[in-house]
Amino acid sequence: MEANYDFQASREWWSQRWLELLDSYRFKKRLERARNYARQGNILSIKFQNAKVLADVQGSEPEPYKVSLSLHSFSDEEWGFIVETMSQKAIFAAKLLAGEMPQNIEEVFTANGLSLFPFTLSEVKSKCSCPDKANPCKHIGAIYYQLADRFSEDPFVLFQLRGRTKETILSDLRKLRSANITDKSEEKYEVNEVIANQNNSLKLDKFWQYNQPLESSLVVIAPSTGETVLDVLGSIPFVKEEEKQANINSTDVVMKYLDSLYKDASQKAFLDAMNVG
Repeated sequence: MEANYDFQASREWWSQRWLELLDSYRFKKRLERARNYARQGNILSIKFQNAKVLADVQGSEPEPYKVSLSLHSFSDEEWGFIVETMSQKAIFAAKLLAGEMPQNIEEVFTANGLSLFPFTLSEVKSKCSCPDKANPCKHIGAIYYQLADRFSEDPFVLFQLRGRTKETILSDLRKLRSANITDKSEEKYEVNEVIANQNNSLKLDKFWQYNQPLESSLVVIAPSTGETVLDVLGSIPFVKEEEKQANINSTDVVMKYLDSLYKDASQKAFLDAMNVG
């Protein structure tokens, strides 16, 4: 399949960012030939050897040219800081697992004094076995364009150029994310344990008891003057149809009877509180 390198606007931003390196290259005709090489299938093979890209590119000679390309690899310590910073934001892990480069991924690297993308072509180490002394030659340029395709398919290829494989990064991310979740769970457990201990100190069967003597001048005992339970409930609608016809209202009778019971009970409770026999 031929790659369309003329419509860079449709590319993912990280692939465009990589190709922007070539914009500063003043030999535009050479870049055009490099695009044609990539488009027409002159790249016979391309593979990674650790963080280095090795490729065979068919040129004008029968024997294909050997091309190598690499970036400065970050140290294990630097990658440790990078992945730890990534793990602090779940969105980074989620997008990378979905095959997408987070828009602000560079913040992870700059926070650790690094840069994911090279600033200039001079930061890219490349060699070709062709007799052309210019760098990049059209064979190396073809690899630039091919890598842009690889980045679109798998953004982790860009990380591999910096010395870390997809498998290693995702494994480290999972470990750190699991550790963070465990730490938060333990912290949550400790908080819940404190709350539980506080709740256990409340004995519900004794909650309403007050064992200290009351100040008599502060205690006022008075009969209820507000709404009663009967006032809140209202009339009880259980009048039968035949009683209506007989013009007998059983509801009034029952409500009057319950009202008298309620008043009697309230009076006795008041007398008991006053210690009146």
